[in-house]
Amino acid sequence: MKPLTAKELKQLYLKFFNEKKHSIISSSSLIPEHDPTVLFTTAGMHPLVPYLMGQPHPQGKRLADCQKCIRTDDIDEVGDPSHLTFFEMLGNWSLGDYWKKEAIEWSYEFLTDKKWLGVDKNKIYISVFKGDGDAPKDEESAKSWQSLGIPKDRIFFFPKKDNWWGPAGKTGPCGPDTEMFIDTGKEPCSKECRPGCSCGKYFEVWNDVFMQYNKTVDGGYEKLKQQNVDTGMGLERTAAILQGKKTVYEIETFLPIGNKIKESANIKNPDEKQELSIRIITDHVKAATFILGDDLGIAPSNLDQGYILRRFIRRSIRHGKLLGIEKEFLTELAKIVIDLHKEDYKELEKNRNFILDELRKEDDKFRKTLETGLRKFEKMVVDNKISGKEAFLLFQSFGFPIEMTEELAREKNIKVDVRGFEAEFKKHQELSRIGAEKRFKGGLGDHSTETTKLHTATHLLNQALREVLGKKDIFQKGSNITPERLRFDFNFDRKLTPEEIKKVEDWVNERIKEELSVKKDEMTVEEAKKKGAQGVFEYKYGEKVFVYTIGNKSIEICGGPHIENTSELGHFKIKKEESIAAGVRRIKAVLE
Repeated sequence: MKPLTAKELKQLYLKFFNEKKHSIISSSSLIPEHDPTVLFTTAGMHPLVPYLMGQPHPQGKRLADCQKCIRTDDIDEVGDPSHLTFFEMLGNWSLGDYWKKEAIEWSYEFLTDKKWLGVDKNKIYISVFKGDGDAPKDEESAKSWQSLGIPKDRIFFFPKKDNWWGPAGKTGPCGPDTEMFIDTGKEPCSKECRPGCSCGKYFEVWNDVFMQYNKTVDGGYEKLKQQNVDTGMGLERTAAILQGKKTVYEIETFLPIGNKIKESANIKNPDEKQELSIRIITDHVKAATFILGDDLGIAPSNLDQGYILRRFIRRSIRHGKLLGIEKEFLTELAKIVIDLHKEDYKELEKNRNFILDELRKEDDKFRKTLETGLRKFEKMVVDNKISGKEAFLLFQSFGFPIEMTEELAREKNIKVDVRGFEAEFKKHQELSRIGAEKRFKGGLGDHSTETTKLHTATHLLNQALREVLGKKDIFQKGSNITPERLRFDFNFDRKLTPEEIKKVEDWVNERIKEELSVKKDEMTVEEAKKKGAQGVFEYKYGEKVFVYTIGNKSIEICGGPHIENTSELGHFKIKKEESIAAGVRRIKAVLE
């Protein structure tokens, strides 16, 4: 195996698929535009939802990328050898083009050919779907692997829980997958040891998903009209195995952060507990830096993405305290993260000041209450339980996310009444954290007529705000659409007056009455900029994008979906306008 750095692995992967006629597309925002069921982009498929559903992609039917992702469902595992909350995912995509045979052959070629990764063929193990009442055994994938020389005794057939992707929601595209593992050479833990075993003998390196079914509302499975290939290779984990490292924290994109933490804590040889704290801080500060560095400008708060961000920062500060770090230290770590990744993610350097300022502010805010809160926690520990009311007090008065209280309690082997906490949360009419967490399980976005209309309406709302408020530098900071309503975040430094809200509504409704056509054009990012198109310009030079024009009133870079004429929208009504962070406002609106 070639001992590649993460950057070299990324370049090699994209070069390989470019040679296989794949267009290389940019990483999208960490905040998914087309999927209201999740707070963050958790996989490479999120930004591609409209195209997986059949909409043509401006770059063609074969795509490859390295997508930045955030996942929190395994946050309690962070600190072990492989789990991360922020990671980069390499992927190649077929949108109704090639199928299992080609995807598997290319995966094998990239893994084993000496020109590419040069993995020993005899160390590769495979898993495929064994079939059930919903779908047949995936003999097609198994035969493709056998034809490449993988013997039958290294191909394992597993059920849905192991070898089936999606849908993450109740309905949507899904299908069998085939997973590739590398034998690390460790002794098997038992006679039953096989790929997927948690002992660490087999390292999962790649996953090819074959989206060939659509799960329906009644729980049945129907064949998809457009069959897609969706693959994923975790950059950090694969770099670690290629370099022969025991953990992801030993590769070059993590090591400098960990070393700086040890320096700040004046620790040379950390014990097991200290090592865990160092890894948690390393992971969380990287995740926080990338969220803050995203062009959509998420800041710490008690809502949605801001809540998760706050949780990362505050957990890092507490673990820093466990290491004996009493001063603000996260900004120094964030500078390392920015310098390590700014070449590939230019938004980090562009938003450097915002990242560092928000980390300083959150550190100052939390440290003021942390000591008092910890003392209060110690007093609460009665009968081996923290009540819901006590957990809520720690949250409301001392800024302890419920997860931090749970972590503190686990360290003392006591329980927290989480349900009681939720009840207190609801009683005070705040966002239920559990409700937000559930959305992480999400799935493919809803592309019903209602969401399509509301998506188009956000374009008009975006332009209306600039027109009515007389500020051309207003732009979208986030958007979330369900079949019932649209939610639109934008940069503005004060509350809108009732008169301004009425004017915004009127402007949008006038455009609806004018029956303006919605036109889609394909062009390069540079051409779109020249035409004055709005959009988060995270695309690379020369990349093709879709630009939607509504009459002569609105022009935006967007991935869709859209209606054809504003007359289809009905009546636009703003239901709520509020602040969600310093300099960021949120509008919730409906179409009646």
